[in-house]
Amino acid sequence: MGIFGKFGRKQPKAPHVPSGPPDARAYAIGDIHGRLDLLRALIDEIAADRRANPCQREYIIFLGDLIDRGPDSRGVLDFLLQARNFLPTPVFVMGNHEEMLLRVLERDTDQFRDWLRYGGYECAQSYGVEVGRLALLDSAAAAAFVRRAIPDDHLAFIDSFVDSFQFGDYLFVHAGIRPGVPIQEQKIQDLRWIREDFLDSTVDHQLIVVHGHTISDGPDEQPNRIGIDTGAYTSGILTALCIEGTGRRYLTARF
Repeated sequence: MGIFGKFGRKQPKAPHVPSGPPDARAYAIGDIHGRLDLLRALIDEIAADRRANPCQREYIIFLGDLIDRGPDSRGVLDFLLQARNFLPTPVFVMGNHEEMLLRVLERDTDQFRDWLRYGGYECAQSYGVEVGRLALLDSAAAAAFVRRAIPDDHLAFIDSFVDSFQFGDYLFVHAGIRPGVPIQEQKIQDLRWIREDFLDSTVDHQLIVVHGHTISDGPDEQPNRIGIDTGAYTSGILTALCIEGTGRRYLTARF
């Protein structure tokens, strides 16, 4: 073979390996859903990992759905309000359950019963609400009853949550994104609620989307996305993804 036959042919381009920013690390935590016990245990795991592997810049990203379904929504929010003081650059992403809570307490009280059916009973109970009384009230009165039980700082905290967070080649959202739509044009509805259209897509999103919202038995790694909702409230497993450079690893808490 001549020299041009050997070296003149265009070589295939090496696949791009996604990476976080230089000298930075991110821990992303999946849907907690009121499991304070698992959250505490996972934060301890992350703290031990940080001590063993110091890094210049660190982030902890909570992917939403901190509340509902599990037994201690109030405890989770109390813990995280305090933990903001010692966690390295915490980022809180709005989940569909946080959105629903704010909506049914502030304006869409006609959907209050829907919220109750999808985990709101457990949330209200964690705030000391006698949930049996809610059945005796109309939706607006029941929503006002629950609203009085939730501290203002909890609702203000939830209202401060962001819709997405980018870390190098990774985008963190709660549910996913609309395939084919530029990141800056994504609708909040999709970021918090989308499911099959995103999960079934093989489209290259330009960024690896890290999300919760949809339960899987373990981390769900696909070429264009990573799902880390391992169903903490029912499985007893809470998962965190750690990204550093081109490396990825997982930490878990189990009860």
